[in-house]
Amino acid sequence: MTWWDAAFLAVAGVAGGLAGSIAGLASVATYPALLMVGLPPVTANVTNTVAVVFNGIGSVWGSRPELKGQGRWLKRIVPVAALGGAAGALLLLSTPAEGFEKLVPMLIGFASIAILLPRRPNRDARVASHRRHTATVLLESAAIFTISIYGGYFGAAAGVLLIALLLRAGGATLPRANAGKNVLLGVSNSVAALIFVFVAPVQWLAVIPLGLGCLIGSRLGPVVVRHAPAGPLKVLIGAGGLLLAIKLALDAYG
Repeated sequence: MTWWDAAFLAVAGVAGGLAGSIAGLASVATYPALLMVGLPPVTANVTNTVAVVFNGIGSVWGSRPELKGQGRWLKRIVPVAALGGAAGALLLLSTPAEGFEKLVPMLIGFASIAILLPRRPNRDARVASHRRHTATVLLESAAIFTISIYGGYFGAAAGVLLIALLLRAGGATLPRANAGKNVLLGVSNSVAALIFVFVAPVQWLAVIPLGLGCLIGSRLGPVVVRHAPAGPLKVLIGAGGLLLAIKLALDAYG
């Protein structure tokens, strides 16, 4: 690991931190950067997961205003995200990647389209609230568990999936959905990273500059979401997710 490599990873970390805290696309910038400095794919993946823990810290730190009032929901759903992250880490360490990789582009593509489609307003908030606390709670938990498995397994655009879910199922505004995404993704990623620290080949010399860059970039991301127009930002997130889905589909099926 040279000084130039460290500087390159720090810059990639800032870009990944911004992308991750805004749209959950941190690994789109950070994972390829690790490959470019010479890490093999599995080592790059687990090293990336550990470094992106700092993305979770910075993005949650920056999202504190939007997290007000979400405490009760987060206390219920965070354990689901933690279990999903652990399952994803174990899946990465114990199974071939091919089948999962072929499913991921479709998931990201559908989520990106869901973000881009306009939402119909809730005509009866009481009915929506009642539904949220009954049958949809189980469906929401199952969906978050599944997305968290992917987050622990690899995680590229897991945030796009979570934002789409929270916007559609929860009826949240984009800043509040993004804040909830930051917490859930941070938890699932941190649990996976903890497992990798003990049983996987983490490259710590790469974690340090990449993680510091992620911390800086992710702290700024929620500020962008807070002040940017929601409509154009949703288009940007959805378009970015679609481009990533196409890229991953070409890699998986090419």
